[in-house]
Amino acid sequence: MHANCRRVLMIVAVNAGLVASVGAQQRPIKIQVSHLAADVHMLTGAGGNLAACVADDGVLLIDSEYAQLTDKVLDAIKSVTDKPIRIVVNTHWHFDHVGGNERLAKEGALIIAHENVRQRMSVEQVLRGMGRRIPPSPEAALPDITFKDSLTFHWGEEEVRVIHIDPAHTDGDSIVHFRKANVLHLADVYFNGTYPFIDVNAGGSIDGMIKGVDAGLALADDKTKIIPGHGPLSNVAELREYRAMLVTVRDRVKSLREQGKSREDVIASKPTKDLDAKWAKSFAPDMWVGIVYDGMTDK
Repeated sequence: MHANCRRVLMIVAVNAGLVASVGAQQRPIKIQVSHLAADVHMLTGAGGNLAACVADDGVLLIDSEYAQLTDKVLDAIKSVTDKPIRIVVNTHWHFDHVGGNERLAKEGALIIAHENVRQRMSVEQVLRGMGRRIPPSPEAALPDITFKDSLTFHWGEEEVRVIHIDPAHTDGDSIVHFRKANVLHLADVYFNGTYPFIDVNAGGSIDGMIKGVDAGLALADDKTKIIPGHGPLSNVAELREYRAMLVTVRDRVKSLREQGKSREDVIASKPTKDLDAKWAKSFAPDMWVGIVYDGMTDK
């Protein structure tokens, strides 16, 4: 396999949270903690961004990172509070968001997620284009409580709303709104500054991603601090720019498909060439266009 092809496949694997050991073993990783507002903190490591809400009774944690980084996540939490992690909310099923579940559950945390997250974690999954099969998660890692639409935690002084959205990145996506703190965690509906990964095999599509961003924008104002699934802390202006990129790519690929172009023809036409300098930081453009096309085809 050509070196560039290997690099592309590795990038996809990392973004999808499917090679937990690679980043954790090849370079030292520190979990960075940023205080956002009131009792809400953002944690950034190698996988998906986490959020922690601290109350007298303990910590409510959004996502759990790669399994190999659980000790570092715990150390990061301890730098903020000596309270235990009581609840972990998973925003979707990918390894870089649920990898720490098993360990945290064994230490007493209750795992909560949308019902589709438990379903996907319970059985083998396949990542299209990589021929990679993901085995079922251990029983201890599965969500203890699942929900269908939404739920609200009154956690200390904070009101935390967990809202399932229609299939976007996957079919189990939830976004999390810390209402009083005016902080919004959009999980992998939002990759700040780069083309996102869309898990087509798990029900994702670019139309769904756009609708997911819209759901986030409906909850935000110009002062909202927005935690993306990947990338630095963001805001409404950057989220709108990201949405505009998604719409542009969607419309271009859709137009080519409607002209009868095949997947290969659409990719060869380079519909994102004027966007790639800004957005092609995690994906080779050809792979990104293929993902967009595949989501449309499945729908």
